[in-house]
Amino acid sequence: MTKTSSLSLLLVIAALAIFGCTPPATTTPTPSNTSGEHDHDHDHADHDHEHEGEEHAEEAMQPEAEKPAAEASSASEMKSEAAVAAKPEPISESIGASGAAPAKEDGAEMKAAPAAEASAAAPVEEAEATAHVATDAKPAGEADPQDWTYVRGPQFNGHSQATGLLDDFDAEGGEGSNVKWFAEEFGSRSTPIVMNGKLYTLCPAEQGTKREGERVVCLDAQTGEFLWENRFNVYLSDVPVERVGWSAVVGDPTNGKIYALGVCGHFQCIDAETGKTEWVHKLHEEYGLLSTYGGRTNFPIVFEDLVIISAVVIGWGDMAKPAHRFMAFDKNTGEMIWFEGTRLLPDDTTYSAPVIATLNGQKAMVFGSGDGAFWALQPRTGKEIWHYNMSMRGINASPTVDGDVVYVGHSEENLGDISSFMGNVAAIKGDMTGDITGKGLIWQQPEIMMGKSTLLKVNDYVYAFNDAGKVFGFDAKTGEPVGRRVAIGRAMRSNPLYADGKIYAFETNGNWAILEPQEDGSLEILNKGRFRDGEVNGSPICAQGLIYVPTSAGIYCLEDPTKEKGFKGLPPVTPEAPVSDNPEIAQLQVTPCELLLKPGQSQQFDVVAYNKLGEKLDADLSGVKFELTGPGKIDANGLYTAETSDAHTATTVTAKLDEVSSEARIRTIPNLPWSFNFDDIALDPATGAGQPPITWVGARYRHVIREIDGSQAMVKITTIPKGTRSQSWMSSPELHDYTIQADVKAAKTEDGQLPDIGLIAQGYQFVLNGNDKTMQVRSWVTQMRMAKSLPFEMEADDWYVMKLQVSNEGDIAVVRGKVWKKDEAEPSDWTIVGEDTIPNRDGSPGFFGKATNAELYIDNVTVTPNDN
Repeated sequence: MTKTSSLSLLLVIAALAIFGCTPPATTTPTPSNTSGEHDHDHDHADHDHEHEGEEHAEEAMQPEAEKPAAEASSASEMKSEAAVAAKPEPISESIGASGAAPAKEDGAEMKAAPAAEASAAAPVEEAEATAHVATDAKPAGEADPQDWTYVRGPQFNGHSQATGLLDDFDAEGGEGSNVKWFAEEFGSRSTPIVMNGKLYTLCPAEQGTKREGERVVCLDAQTGEFLWENRFNVYLSDVPVERVGWSAVVGDPTNGKIYALGVCGHFQCIDAETGKTEWVHKLHEEYGLLSTYGGRTNFPIVFEDLVIISAVVIGWGDMAKPAHRFMAFDKNTGEMIWFEGTRLLPDDTTYSAPVIATLNGQKAMVFGSGDGAFWALQPRTGKEIWHYNMSMRGINASPTVDGDVVYVGHSEENLGDISSFMGNVAAIKGDMTGDITGKGLIWQQPEIMMGKSTLLKVNDYVYAFNDAGKVFGFDAKTGEPVGRRVAIGRAMRSNPLYADGKIYAFETNGNWAILEPQEDGSLEILNKGRFRDGEVNGSPICAQGLIYVPTSAGIYCLEDPTKEKGFKGLPPVTPEAPVSDNPEIAQLQVTPCELLLKPGQSQQFDVVAYNKLGEKLDADLSGVKFELTGPGKIDANGLYTAETSDAHTATTVTAKLDEVSSEARIRTIPNLPWSFNFDDIALDPATGAGQPPITWVGARYRHVIREIDGSQAMVKITTIPKGTRSQSWMSSPELHDYTIQADVKAAKTEDGQLPDIGLIAQGYQFVLNGNDKTMQVRSWVTQMRMAKSLPFEMEADDWYVMKLQVSNEGDIAVVRGKVWKKDEAEPSDWTIVGEDTIPNRDGSPGFFGKATNAELYIDNVTVTPNDN
């Protein structure tokens, strides 16, 4: 660690001013010159887009490790940057580039925490006994303002109101290091949270073994002691293990629950004390969440009685086309309350953490979307407030809101008259409605490529931490550059933390800096250093006067025990407009808005009224009328009863009050057995094509029904650029111990390329890999942790029968597959058998297909309970 002299920095700044290096004042923001930085420093490690994830995930069964971030600048590079800084330009380079922390003279080493107990360095334990405790943890049911229960913090802006925080630390640990504890077993890319004295985070489970998966872990926030873990599988996903734990948990102190989204779409509510799962949704199987090789996974957020999560969703019915969609669940029951999306056919999956704000008296959830726009939705209803189209690609950076101004950034292609530039940082008006593109712009700075980290607003200035690990300062009102560009390292993915008048910034390669904003907006480097091991992809947080830093090598808890801690209190939340100002009913909400029933099963629907600002009304709803589109019946009070039949059907429930209405969707799926031959599906005379069953998730749009060899069959087409490799599901994820069988056929291109064809059962796939000339049973595509493969050469234009059976047998699941030509007898023995010692116990039947090279055909599908 090195100490930067304030006097030296002031002398350098003064010298630059004397020699005319200060940029001239302008009345309009000057675009920052970062073209050289884009050529050399822009990090592409998680720049893989949705289509890349779909098309390339399976080309190699052992995935490439995540591309490492560029190493820190060498001495020669630092010298070059300093020379560039002497040239007149709007934003100049700071001399303080990051360096490695020097080794401790006494050779002391911080001991790693074992899985069951995280250790604190012995010298720190003595200091801990005399440390000033900021506050006692609040009991369950009360929110402690000093906790950090969401990735963006209690104010949704990366700020903490704590005081008495450290100015320096030595990651090696030992006496005087300010490392309170280090938990080596829990290295992750996830940002932790702290609630009621406990730290929670996502991280890999049993990494590097045949049992690897994902887990939520709970540690004592003061000591790092391991308390519990909730382990779950990664299944039916292309994500590599290096990107497990991408999301972050969110905590709700009012009900004592935490919520976690795994990389494959496994979304659960967990008791924060015991680690027990309260409810779970398999978002990929139930709703069509897209889990790609890129691994980008969004962040759940709690608002009032809702927990809200988003993803690119390829669903059923009118949601069959991909869109970035938000799913709001009752946080206690898991019942879906609303389901809304942004523009159809987005280019990317994204991970822009939403923030809650009050804009022009209206509560808003603001986020960057996969469609390249920033959006504001009403969090209670999902109704759009406004959107601002900003980029040609998806947006990952989370917005920062201050008053009615929304500060945003990205690192992709721009739109309009700045389309020749990559990246942008901007301020937009948040008090507008509708499409505010252009007219909502306050200022912008093109060519600032800030696509992963988040803008930080401190006082009258905004700081952008770009993808190359450089910090740029701007006047928050005008967008004018301020201060000098500061180099932290060469890549940046984590969000900065502002606390105790300091900015704590951690760069991907382990470089870190503690910065102090000055009155003129410039940044003074108080201290800097580097972790010896591990990357930093998650973000630092502050809770109860302690700073926590997640790295791939472990979690650090930092504290200066010589300082007296304090807390300034959270600023008041901007109030919403009084409900009495808008008493008219503008929206109805019928709940649950999405569900799956069995024939003859009943469901009570409830209706709530909201005004135009999304505020709940205490209104007379006795005049609400219910209507159905599809089978079933509903009474005047909203009690729906599904039709008793063996058909797979879809029904829409509409609740109406005068001219205001709301809809809910129902799928009714009978018990096994099922059979589908597609012959009763109507074909469009103009196209000769029909639609797969409406109740199948992810099937329509990517498949059609056509006549093939004299019979109607389902065809996975090659003309959907981002959907030629995909999965689809037929029913509830609660099914288990069953067999799925289908006739399949592969087409072939002129150069001999073949598709891949697969069946899905209980979280496992049985796949015929056309070009690889293999058959395979598997669960986690890229890791192949329980997979088995055998040679198999599939011949084009021949019909085969595929059969997949999964059974729970004691502590394991046994996955059995067989395949034979349709005109031959079924073999008595299973062709391929795999066993899973960490089994998927249930899951929906479905299909896997890769039609990038050629079409594939499916017919005569049956799903039956296992005989035993």
